[in-house]
This record gives sequence, structure tokens and C-alpha cells, in this order.
Amino acid sequence: MVQSIVERVSSVIDLEGEIEAEFRRSPPVHERRPVTFAPARVHEPAGSMPDTASMPDYVEHREGATEIGKLTAEAIVREYEAAAKEIEAMGAELIDRVKQCEAMTRDALAVTHEMKETAARYREEAKRIFVQIEDCSQMTAEVRRTCTELKEKIAAPATA
Repeated sequence: MVQSIVERVSSVIDLEGEIEAEFRRSPPVHERRPVTFAPARVHEPAGSMPDTASMPDYVEHREGATEIGKLTAEAIVREYEAAAKEIEAMGAELIDRVKQCEAMTRDALAVTHEMKETAARYREEAKRIFVQIEDCSQMTAEVRRTCTELKEKIAAPATA
């Protein structure tokens, strides 16, 4: 981006040199025809309504600047202004992406909260099953013990 602006500035400066050389080769002033192809804002009197391609308000022509200098300066400031607007547009796009990231972060935090709740429910269920299995195991051990004691009582000789 910066390189393309530098290339444009260089080409405009080269163009300015070519224009000046052409003026030096041109006929004397009294033989020249008036230039009518310049942008309207150069021919407009001061204070007239600016057109849509007017210069930014942070620059103004200085007294004594040549027409070529004015046109060149206007072209350069317009290129820089266009680049500045593109940079601002990128900033706006970046803000949109940040907002999307913030929304994704909020969603991720909400999902993480749900995941923690689900994990807690799994732990409670694991605890319930753990206790149930141990209760069954104890009950089974008690049944075996009771069966063994009963079996021993049945198998023991009767003493009278």
C-alpha cells in the first residue's frame, strides 16, 4: 500500500518535470491558448461550492504556488486521502471482527459454563452409582455371610 503510494508520488513528480520541460519548449506566453482542461475547482472563484472531489479541508493552496504545483499537490493529497479512507475502512472492518470475536467469546463462556454443569451432573451420577454398587456389594457380602452361617448351622450335627 505504502509502496504503491510512493510509486504514484514518484510518477506524479516525474510527470511534473515532463510538464515543466514541455512548458519550456512551448511558444511564448502571448502565443499560447488558454488551458481549459483543468479541473473546475481551479477555475472557480474562492468561496464557491466545493464539488465532491474537492480537496480535504486540512490543506489549502499557498500564495505563489504554480498551477502545476497546485495540480500536483491536489493529486497527491487526494491519493493520500484515499489511502487514509481505506485505512479507516480497515479499522472499521477490524472493529467488526473484534465484535464477532467478543460474541464468540461470550458464546464460548456460556458453553463452558454448561459443560461445567454437565460435568458436575456426571460426577453426581458417578457418586450415586458408586454408592449403589458399594451398597450392593455390602448386601451381597452380607447375604453370603448369612448363607454361610445358615449353611454351617444346617450342616452342624445336632447336639442334644
